[in-house]
Amino acid sequence: MIVVDATGLVLGRLASLTAKSLLAGEEVKIVNAEKAIVTGRKEFIFSDYGQARARGSKERGPYFPRRPEMILKRTVRGMLPHKMRRGRDAMSRLRVYVGIPREFKGMQFEQPVGAKMRDESNNKYVELGLLSKRLGANF
Repeated sequence: MIVVDATGLVLGRLASLTAKSLLAGEEVKIVNAEKAIVTGRKEFIFSDYGQARARGSKERGPYFPRRPEMILKRTVRGMLPHKMRRGRDAMSRLRVYVGIPREFKGMQFEQPVGAKMRDESNNKYVELGLLSKRLGANF
């Protein structure tokens, strides 16, 4: 079992490394999903995710999530072969949490090899929690 702290990790890189681990048969748990970051200019990020959220209707999809753990989970799902049994089995081994659950308090979290932390000199990013609040999530 791999427990990853998403604080300051870039969303896409975290998702691709998580997908590789899931396909290799590992069980992955991600904590602090709301602290993962999406890089780019804020106005573009908000407009892109807002358009994805507005697409479709209540009766017919596509349905785009608002909550940070569901956005992260959907990003990982997009990197798996989700129409095949192998991808569905991999998704069943993934758990994503907002904050740190009681069972993981005081644990040492793993840093995925190749995951990039945010660069302190570059402030062109948005945390997933702030993006979720702008999309209308209550968490």
